[in-house]
Amino acid sequence: MFLRRVTHWAKTFHLCAGVRLTYRVPNMTRPSSDLTQFRKDFAKAKHIAIITGAGVSAESGVPTFRGAGGYWRKWQAQDLATPGAFSRDPSLVWEFYHYRREVMSSKEPNAAHMSIAECEARLSQQGRSVVVITQNIDELHYRAGSRNILELHGSLFKTRCMSCGEVKANHTSPICPALEGKGAPDPEAKEARIPVNDLPRCERRGCHGLLRPYVVWFGEALDSDILSSVEEELEKCDLCLVVGTSSIVYPAAMFAPQVAARGVPVAEFNTESTPATMRFMYHFEGPCGTILPPALARHESEPI
Repeated sequence: MFLRRVTHWAKTFHLCAGVRLTYRVPNMTRPSSDLTQFRKDFAKAKHIAIITGAGVSAESGVPTFRGAGGYWRKWQAQDLATPGAFSRDPSLVWEFYHYRREVMSSKEPNAAHMSIAECEARLSQQGRSVVVITQNIDELHYRAGSRNILELHGSLFKTRCMSCGEVKANHTSPICPALEGKGAPDPEAKEARIPVNDLPRCERRGCHGLLRPYVVWFGEALDSDILSSVEEELEKCDLCLVVGTSSIVYPAAMFAPQVAARGVPVAEFNTESTPATMRFMYHFEGPCGTILPPALARHESEPI
């Protein structure tokens, strides 16, 4: 019930980056890094929730646009990924997202993505479930083979019409002729200044409205249907993994600590400790592509 109240509050919370959570943490021992004990909990779990963040995709070479050096031209994501920026300069914002879409053509799922997908497929044959709750918008989980995915922040490869509201998958490259060859990240690159009528447009009959990327921008609320599904998955999970996320971006940063608060084992896999680490039962430090596959591999108790 407490998780339900938190998630209800999250439905009205606007995406906010770089906000460090402050937890009132009681005296707690350091989380365990005992992989053998984790594997025992893994073997017993029937409903596993895996929350993933930018750290997973970073190991595939996907730019994060966070922190020092995280610029596209002279802008950080917070400058362009807003409704106001799109209203002021849709051409510039579409250049940024076109660049991000095109970058993905050279990126592949890494060992962390693949181990999650393999685990989902294997456990589904045993009547067990794995759900991926991801903050990433690059669809690498899909490309790895995962199917039970909840995308908190949307997808680079979906659009939403500003006029009729239709959401539609779009993997066309380039997404419109006017963006071909545009979006170079060089700070000296000239802005394309594409006329708005030449930017991606809705193909729904009688509409032809301006399309925007179907991603949750800073200052926007997350999709209430997605959050409802997340709530259901977190309330039934009996094991939770937090993989490659800094645990500082609301509202996703709340999810695992509240699962832990009801006594469910939570394991964090990350290159470093986070503000939430002391709330969890397990913490495994290192690159996700290295430390996650052994944790999700077939347990000796599983049928062959």
